[in-house]
Amino acid sequence: MSRDSMQSLDPELRGIVAELMDGFVTLDDIPAARVIAAETMKAMMAQTPVAGGVQVEERTILGPPGAPDVPVRVYRPGARQDSLPALLWIHGGGYVLGSIEYEDPMCSRLAAEGECTVVAVDYRLAPEHPFPAALEDCYVALKWMTESARESGIDPGRIAVGGASAGGGLAAGLALLSRDRGGLDVVFQLLVYPMLDDCNVAPACDMQPDTLFWTRSNNLIAWRSYLGREPGEEGISCYASACRASDLTGLPPAYIAVGDQDLFAVEDIDYARRLIEAGVPTELHVYPGGCHGFDMLASEAGISVRFAADLTRALRRALHQRP
Repeated sequence: MSRDSMQSLDPELRGIVAELMDGFVTLDDIPAARVIAAETMKAMMAQTPVAGGVQVEERTILGPPGAPDVPVRVYRPGARQDSLPALLWIHGGGYVLGSIEYEDPMCSRLAAEGECTVVAVDYRLAPEHPFPAALEDCYVALKWMTESARESGIDPGRIAVGGASAGGGLAAGLALLSRDRGGLDVVFQLLVYPMLDDCNVAPACDMQPDTLFWTRSNNLIAWRSYLGREPGEEGISCYASACRASDLTGLPPAYIAVGDQDLFAVEDIDYARRLIEAGVPTELHVYPGGCHGFDMLASEAGISVRFAADLTRALRRALHQRP
């Protein structure tokens, strides 16, 4: 970690980031990384409040053809019985880490403040299950939300997809896939520092310095694990790496948020630009001094509070047509 990279961070993040760097997860040993990441997430959850008044239900839905069933966790605000808009939430972890077990703070907050049902999907992880396993798990979750809307109290005409990091990449891929397959309408995509470009795997150097927490080395290993082949090659599907899509027309409105110290900043900004050029209503927020996952690392910092407020305002506006 260079002095310059620390100085580029938001002042409120510097001390917290310095403390956390000793427990930094690398993907050289993915099983070990999963254990470390799980311990870190448990510690973060213990310090992060879960929104009150949100009902949580565990469900298992029919998996893709020939694949296992898919666990989902459903969050519903209060005891409301009316039909609510809904968000399919896809967790992060570089396609190789994470689970819905650690999404309670985010999903309960989005359900309460966004006044919507949130469905978190526990998709299969790479490298054991490379593309398209995770995406197909997300697709059947979206299909279940649409087809069971009456039973689940979901308004089928107001379903959004969203996620953070690799979850944002899966949400972007799912928006493309649902557009092209037809039959499942998505009204909004909530992309939180999304992992979109498999070509962004060049090694760190003076011209391309490394980034905090999610490094270039991790990015290469994660993409290689998810794709089951070398990233950056020809012939990789746009549903795996949304930046490869040549046609972005007809996609649902998008909200993209990223810190300027995030490895994904440039690819996210470029994707937002291309969405705008394709006529897709797009809102882009770039947070000066924000590294990857800064909102989870320091949820009480001013930059994180602004980030969370902007996110829920965008979700409310998209699903309810009001601030």
